[in-house]
Amino acid sequence: MKELRLQEVLALVYRLFLAFFFYQIARLLFWFFNKDLIKVDSVSDYFGLAFHGVAFDMTAIFYVNALFILLSLLPLVINTKPYYQKFLFWVYFIMNGIAYGMNFGDFVYYKFSQARLTTAAMHVAQHENNLGKVFFTSVIEHPFVILWYIVLMMFWVFLYKKVTVTEFNPVKKWVYFVGSVVTLCITATLVVGGIRGDFKHSTRPINLVDANKFVKNPLQANIVLNSVFSFFRTIDTNNFEEVHFVDQKFIDENIHPYKLYKREEVSPKPNIVIFILESFAKEYSGAFNRNTGIKDFVSYTPFFDSLASKSLIAINAFANGRQSIHGMSSVLAGIPSLTDAFTGSPYANQKIQSIVSVTNELGYDTSFFHGAPNGSMGFLGFGNILGFQHYYGKNEYNNDKDFDGMWGIWDEPFFQYFAKNLNSKKSPFMATMFSVSSHHPFKVPEQYKGKFKKGPLEIHEPIGYTDYSLKKFFETAEKMPWYSNTIFVFVADHTNQVAYPEYEKAMNRYAVPILFYSPNPKYNLHGEITEPAQQMDIYPTLADLIGYNNPIRSWGRSLVSEDKNYLIVNSDSIQEQFMIGNYIYRFDGKNVTGIYDIGDKNLEKNLVGKVGGPEIERGILLCKAWYQDYMYRVINRKLQ
Repeated sequence: MKELRLQEVLALVYRLFLAFFFYQIARLLFWFFNKDLIKVDSVSDYFGLAFHGVAFDMTAIFYVNALFILLSLLPLVINTKPYYQKFLFWVYFIMNGIAYGMNFGDFVYYKFSQARLTTAAMHVAQHENNLGKVFFTSVIEHPFVILWYIVLMMFWVFLYKKVTVTEFNPVKKWVYFVGSVVTLCITATLVVGGIRGDFKHSTRPINLVDANKFVKNPLQANIVLNSVFSFFRTIDTNNFEEVHFVDQKFIDENIHPYKLYKREEVSPKPNIVIFILESFAKEYSGAFNRNTGIKDFVSYTPFFDSLASKSLIAINAFANGRQSIHGMSSVLAGIPSLTDAFTGSPYANQKIQSIVSVTNELGYDTSFFHGAPNGSMGFLGFGNILGFQHYYGKNEYNNDKDFDGMWGIWDEPFFQYFAKNLNSKKSPFMATMFSVSSHHPFKVPEQYKGKFKKGPLEIHEPIGYTDYSLKKFFETAEKMPWYSNTIFVFVADHTNQVAYPEYEKAMNRYAVPILFYSPNPKYNLHGEITEPAQQMDIYPTLADLIGYNNPIRSWGRSLVSEDKNYLIVNSDSIQEQFMIGNYIYRFDGKNVTGIYDIGDKNLEKNLVGKVGGPEIERGILLCKAWYQDYMYRVINRKLQ
């Protein structure tokens, strides 16, 4: 019987079982660290999610351990030798140790990314040269995560060593080899089935979308998943695929991919200054929370609130993506991030109509400012695609005494640099400032420690600092000749840490402020927009305000027009989400899988199969039509 290698097979099963066991511990810890963001009603509900997570763990574990499994079963005769078993030990723990650590990274960064780890993180990381600093800062700030990892890995090693393989030299070698080949064939079949996620005949392996089959609300899918699965499943993925749900006439009449806003020619053309504020979520500003009913609400943005009182503000606005580069494409070009981000896709490098191209066409000087090292976040590359004439980063600032040591130049001095640089330009100009300081690790300059409210979240203090930097910018800018004929826009790139339960809700994790201000009264920028709005609306709004009387390619709408029909779109990296009329729809690329009342921002009561009628039927068609038009334009390079 020893020739059939039963003890080795049983040892292999035991070692793989340990991986399943420790992945469940990681799942529990992931939920524990993020339980304020992912609500689970009961212990039995959690165990249900954990049970369904086994299929996703199986895929991840078989991916990671494929080499170990092969080496464990190869008919090498020496398999049971102590030195070979030691070699297997190191293969096992090097591979599993790295993979297991990916789950622990999500304990912390899920709060910021709002999604499990995917290869999209690599698209962002490839533009950064400070990853070592970020990693060590995170280790210092979250020692318990590292401690948990070390303790669990030590415990894993301890349990692994409890089962050993005794040395054996096969006598009947033909039995040994034949048995090994049969075992390898059976195991290979099981591993392939495990990597696919089931052992049934299926047209495709399980993917991130399948996690939603087992949840009460979409956020719980992140408990079902694990970081290794989500990372591997998004390697070389391309969810960009043309679909055909409706005819072009329906798209033209209902999606309106091209819009024309007729306005008397504006002369002189106004300057445009766009602030895309890092992590400057709606939750932090009092002006955008007057009607939310949050008890004992505290604002961390006194200047921003005062500016909002004399501006046009969208108090029910949403981001179209999850990362900074997504904010750039959404705000400037009206292109959202879906399950796969456009900016990280093979289709990003194409001619794109945007507020940059429109203002270039009208003779504007166009520039982009970001205080980080040039190229950080992918902004320089995408800025070149959009057609910015000038880029100003840390290199151009050329004074490292104002460097924060992590991301870039502190906001206050870089905003002053921004104002003075604009003063050297000939009007009209269009300039975009992407701020830096309200970013992890959430620090403020030494001289300002204790000046700003700290609040319950780490981010509150640097939000106060960025708000103060805006105040100082305006004190400088309002003395300059270009100021009086300038339209200012303020928007967050995405949200960040959450303090209030209202903003823990799934859709409100995208809630951002949008503010339009001009000291020139002729633009009539005051009041509140209560209908849902989005980052994608900024580009058509500005094109309208400056009197660009030509068609623009836009999935957003001008917020200063009579158009009140909104279609808000974003993605949680698993499925697309649409807000249309009285409902929120979740769409997997083929079918609407969830329908929720517009007031159900936490997506708790799925109404699929429970509601119907013309509005629902039309909403489903609009989701499909919008998605069809998006895929057609992106893939066929029709974004002009």
